[in-house]
Amino acid sequence: MDILLYILIFIIGTVFGSFFTLAIYRIPKNQDITHKPSYCPNCHHKLGFLDLVPIFSYIFLLGKCRYCKEKIRPRYIIIEILSGLTFVTIAYLMNISVDNLNLMLLAEGAFMALYLCFIFIMAGIDIENRKIEKSISVYGILLSIAYIIYLCVIGKDSMYRYVIYLTCYIIILILDTVTLKKYAKNSYVNGVILAVLTMVIFTGEYIVINTIIMAALVVAIKLLLHKIENIRKRVRIENKDYGKNINYGFILGVSNILNLIFVLAWHKFLV
Repeated sequence: MDILLYILIFIIGTVFGSFFTLAIYRIPKNQDITHKPSYCPNCHHKLGFLDLVPIFSYIFLLGKCRYCKEKIRPRYIIIEILSGLTFVTIAYLMNISVDNLNLMLLAEGAFMALYLCFIFIMAGIDIENRKIEKSISVYGILLSIAYIIYLCVIGKDSMYRYVIYLTCYIIILILDTVTLKKYAKNSYVNGVILAVLTMVIFTGEYIVINTIIMAALVVAIKLLLHKIENIRKRVRIENKDYGKNINYGFILGVSNILNLIFVLAWHKFLV
């Protein structure tokens, strides 16, 4: 029976993944993500049900739009598969099974699914546009507040532990608002800090510290490879702005999920 449950969770994960691709495309364009029907970004033809089945539609349509025959970017099927696998992996490591399903475990699973929404969409938009959308940051904050209230209601944690984080949220939001008024744009740094705060609330300080360390190593490697490439091409003038083009939100998001899976696996199999 657990196999059927995990197949269902995988399917749910791919459906979430399909939504992620829509949100990643539309949110930076300030388009509606809930009421406006899905459409082909090339010919703008409204997509039918058979065009929207996660993974299978891409395979059966050979990666092309049914109507204009334009190639569909591989990112759609990649995100759907990764989302499905992530949902199944975390559900398994959280010991979600048919035998121990209860209201509390379902609530934990639901909050984790909503948190994965935050990570996937935040990271996806960042890798595409190098931008942490304000609306996604606000979603992360509201979700964090709801999760804190849930933890306090069930008595799993003390409210005092999160007062500092909520205060930090308020301070960063004020700074971001000031930056928006002064420079007429959102601050990328503030967005990254808000994302890290959300990660701390959902995955804890230990995982986030490891997340930051892993992300810092990835950034250092990217900078080193860039420098080596400049030397190989004999570029005399070094691009000092290269570091400003690195997608820190994406790197942190991926690092956070990997560290979360590692810690859950450690507790499941070795503790």
